[in-house]
Amino acid sequence: MNGSTAPKQTAGRSFYGWFGRKFAQYILVLLIALSINFALPRLAPGDPLIYFMGQEINTLTPEQRQRINRELGLDQSVWEQYGSFMMGAVTMQLGSSTKFGKPVTQVLAERMPWTFLLVLPAIIISPIIGVICGAFAAWNRGKRRDLVLLTSMLAVESMPGFWVGMLLIAIFAVNLGWLPSYGAVPLVKADTVTYIIEIVRRMILPVATITISTVGTYFLLTRSSMLDTLGQDYILMAEAKGVSKRRVIYRHALRNALLPVYTHITMSLGILVSGAVVVETVFSYPGIGRLLFESVTARDFPMMQGVFLMITVGVIAANLLADLTYPLVDPRARFRKTLEGSA
Repeated sequence: MNGSTAPKQTAGRSFYGWFGRKFAQYILVLLIALSINFALPRLAPGDPLIYFMGQEINTLTPEQRQRINRELGLDQSVWEQYGSFMMGAVTMQLGSSTKFGKPVTQVLAERMPWTFLLVLPAIIISPIIGVICGAFAAWNRGKRRDLVLLTSMLAVESMPGFWVGMLLIAIFAVNLGWLPSYGAVPLVKADTVTYIIEIVRRMILPVATITISTVGTYFLLTRSSMLDTLGQDYILMAEAKGVSKRRVIYRHALRNALLPVYTHITMSLGILVSGAVVVETVFSYPGIGRLLFESVTARDFPMMQGVFLMITVGVIAANLLADLTYPLVDPRARFRKTLEGSA
């Protein structure tokens, strides 16, 4: 009894030790990223008020300048500002937006659902298409089908996202008139069913743009990984035993070839909070990416820092998720972690 439970306890301690070290590393990365986020606006030359108010700064009286500095916390020392910034990042008290006149967290909460609604379908559709086409091309390596798919995907991969979006707008919104080209909701009030339909119609072109812009990466990753896997001895043994082509591809080769693809998919989850800046700007879609563009053009530094904070946290969370779930996909990683913990 004691002999059977001892390995489990050792493995548990090893996992918790590994997780603790990883968590500490990501906390350190987050602190460094937040420090850079704090320092960049303050390292810019010139009066900070110029970045907040532009040329209107010349019309302010000294009393007004002093009051604005006090409201923005610019009358404090750098270390006091750093402490306030870090405390605000922990408590999610990120100040008020100078462009929208609302708390930063409120604006982020309003924009975040639209980004999830736009990016999440693309993250699901793009890997499915890329993996299926990549596995098919690898199995038919060197043949005409492989060359056609490879050439097509390389061409798609080389297209800039904004160009793809403008091309889709020109075809489906301008020439054919099938779909709207901007916004997320209809301008005219409608009943609930019509409202939902219009939201979906306005999602189609942006989602298609993100999917087209990212599917090539998944295709190339899958094809390259599949080519390495198809040369393994167990694949040759399965073919020699007369296993069907479909079973060899999807039950033997693809399961092992998906490991680097899974890592890339997990990392891509970080864009859920950053949004697709280019795509959302092209389609005037009210997500986080569009918000970042508007904040930069308006020099809204509190909002910019809030968006950068969310991007940083999202990327770190995606990396942590990849570290935690990768052993479930690849048991060899689980074994390595156990050995590292034991060491």
